[in-house]
Amino acid sequence: MANRQLYTSDTIAAVATASGFGGIGIVRLSGPKAYTLALTLTGKSGLTPRTAHYTAFRTDGGDTIDTGLTLYFPAPHSFTGEDVIELQGHGGPIVLNSLLRRCFELGARQARPGEFSERAFLNDKLDLVQAEAIADLISAQTETAARLAQSSLRGDFSRDVHQLANHLLKLRVYVEAAIDFPEEEIDFLSDGHVKEQLKEGLTLGETIHQRAQQGLIYQSGATVVLAGKPNAGKSSLLNNLAGDALAIVTNVPGTTRDVIREHINIAGVPIHILDTAGLRQSDDVIEQEGIRRAQKAIADADLVLHLCDDNSPQSAEEPELLGLSHDNIIKVLTKIDQSGRPATSTSTTAPSTMTLSRTVCISNITGDGLPALKKTILHFLGVQEATQSPYSARERHLLALTNTLTLLRDANDQFLATGAGELLAEDLRRAHDELGQITGVLSSDDLLGEIFSSFCIGK
Repeated sequence: MANRQLYTSDTIAAVATASGFGGIGIVRLSGPKAYTLALTLTGKSGLTPRTAHYTAFRTDGGDTIDTGLTLYFPAPHSFTGEDVIELQGHGGPIVLNSLLRRCFELGARQARPGEFSERAFLNDKLDLVQAEAIADLISAQTETAARLAQSSLRGDFSRDVHQLANHLLKLRVYVEAAIDFPEEEIDFLSDGHVKEQLKEGLTLGETIHQRAQQGLIYQSGATVVLAGKPNAGKSSLLNNLAGDALAIVTNVPGTTRDVIREHINIAGVPIHILDTAGLRQSDDVIEQEGIRRAQKAIADADLVLHLCDDNSPQSAEEPELLGLSHDNIIKVLTKIDQSGRPATSTSTTAPSTMTLSRTVCISNITGDGLPALKKTILHFLGVQEATQSPYSARERHLLALTNTLTLLRDANDQFLATGAGELLAEDLRRAHDELGQITGVLSSDDLLGEIFSSFCIGK
């Protein structure tokens, strides 16, 4: 665990509001000197906990830096679990920086990124999932992502992880007790209880994994690339999905020369959508560079929409000819207002380069087929109608849950095959440890440093 001595002796300070100009700006302090520092700064003889005091913030010479409110949150009933002071003044960078420098003169030091939240974690005010949910709430790109972050901050994700961890711990204790007392007349390992509890643990683990997987999509979003020959309707589709005329649309082939990026959301899922240059053979040096960038975007994409003009003949080799050897492609037939094809989506047999393909027919002029296309995009990204709300989750959470399920499935298989309690107990121990990595019960300094370094300095 991190150096706790550092946290018991240091007082930290940082601007807690966003940079720039605003009506109010906040400097936050945490640590053993925070209270006496605030008294010196404000000239007050005392501060009532959780009460707003109107004060002047003064220099060593008695000059006024600013006037505003001072709030005191005594340990352990504060966000960090330490004495916390909030100085609320006017939201100008000069004023806030002057106030912060005065705090440094009085013995505080500059907080590191995420150090307030890190102290809250180290002082058991919240677990690691809840701490990460704070950062996820701040960076949420959609209302859905913000709602899921609030859920994890309340402890919903942690509660279910702890429930599974406790279930596995109880089962492990039962198994090890049966191993330690083999002389008992009843064979506790073969009485059906272990098999039933393993099944229950697997079911709970799969539910948590599914909710976390869904939450990761809502939190992190996905990259979707529009690709195809010139004049296939890529730029028109970008404009339709974004609800704005972002890309130039003409009948001249090669109008789009570079990758155009836009952020949208579909049913609460943040989508980073990229419009690319038309893919074709060209002697134009600038267009060639645009095609090279398009192919790189395709290779890095989570999902590719392969647009084809429904009025032009298509060859079976077109995806390969255009460099669209991608595992996750939706074929989009455009301009059906001209071809007369109905706006329907149909599953198709996948070419050898793709594991799954779907064809959606749309018109960028009339909007026919666009709702079906949005649903298909969500389906291919793995967004499903869950019976329970997803969690705000991260890649490391999903990895730990995947490892937990792998261990439980292996444990179940080997136990059914051999009935060996020792191997089962070991798999249960390792699965329990994986869950501990999620909430921070088991965590290394390196992991904590990586997580909290991505936070805002004042958080």
